[in-house]
Amino acid sequence: MSDATTHLLLPYILAAQAQKHVTHNEALRLLDGLVQLSVLDRDLTTPPGSPTDGDRHIVGSGATGDWAGWDLNVALWTDGAWLRLPPRTGWRAWVEDEGVLLVYDGAGWVGTTPAALQNLAFLGLGTTADTSSPFSAKLNAALWTAKTVAEGGTGDLFYTMNKEAAADDLGLTLQTGFVTKALVGLFGSDRFRLAVSADGSTFLDGLSVDNDTGIVDQPRLPRFKGYTNYDNYVGIDTWTKIGINNTDYNDQAAFDAANNRFVTPVAGTYLFGATLLYKVNASTSARMRGRLVLNGTTEIRGSRGEISGAHFSEATALWLQTTVALTSGDTVELQGNFRAADGYFTADETSFWGCKIG
Repeated sequence: MSDATTHLLLPYILAAQAQKHVTHNEALRLLDGLVQLSVLDRDLTTPPGSPTDGDRHIVGSGATGDWAGWDLNVALWTDGAWLRLPPRTGWRAWVEDEGVLLVYDGAGWVGTTPAALQNLAFLGLGTTADTSSPFSAKLNAALWTAKTVAEGGTGDLFYTMNKEAAADDLGLTLQTGFVTKALVGLFGSDRFRLAVSADGSTFLDGLSVDNDTGIVDQPRLPRFKGYTNYDNYVGIDTWTKIGINNTDYNDQAAFDAANNRFVTPVAGTYLFGATLLYKVNASTSARMRGRLVLNGTTEIRGSRGEISGAHFSEATALWLQTTVALTSGDTVELQGNFRAADGYFTADETSFWGCKIG
């Protein structure tokens, strides 16, 4: 039988031993120093000047003085002297000045937090992850920053998302109260899409980019092109709304063909244009004019034009173009006028168009 225990080297009280209390007290001293091990620090290489009974330290490498040769051992100040406690594999120690838990691996003290997490089934930060969301996080801010060149990185940062096939979905889902309001990514194809929804079930594409050509589509952009299907008679010096009553296209249904006017669906800057083709009534001395009018009364600055030279029926044309900032509900209409003689604005070729540009 040995004189001490295997792991903590606590001395046994031997048969017929004198002064058994000395051995017993020595064992208690060791237990008091080792159980629930907590050290003040782990970087000192010389003993502190005024230790308090029970103070413990993990001795730093290159120790001198009373701690010489005690590197990585636990030094316990007890009964006015330093006691050396050589660590065994598996010992754990709480380092008070750092607030970290260390474990002795047989060669040194290492952190208990793993350096790598591999092949985890679930990871939840502030919430519970499950099979539908194996990685879940409930937090108020997150930061991804590039590893610098000085740290051995490149200074760049790429966040990569990958899907198996073009017909699959890949993207970001943006929600309010867990109702999806926007999608950004590659959905059902490799085209880049930005889609929005009011109810989380019906989605409208605001932006779509062809991955082969890079051409950008804005399928919900308010835009129209309208024309009149009859010859519009206009008298002399009388501004008259042109009966634009048909459309070649009318996205967002913003053009009101029944009332021959564009109705602004959403505030913004709009580009408008028009073509007015002259048709003679009685005299080619007519001189046609055109303009765009806001809310039925106000001429839009820069939209008025006139052909002052000779007119030829169904050949002479006037083109108008301007931009204007509008608010939701504003109306824009095309008006025509003649001076010197009356006339017509020709069916099918007299047109009015516009689109939102900002």
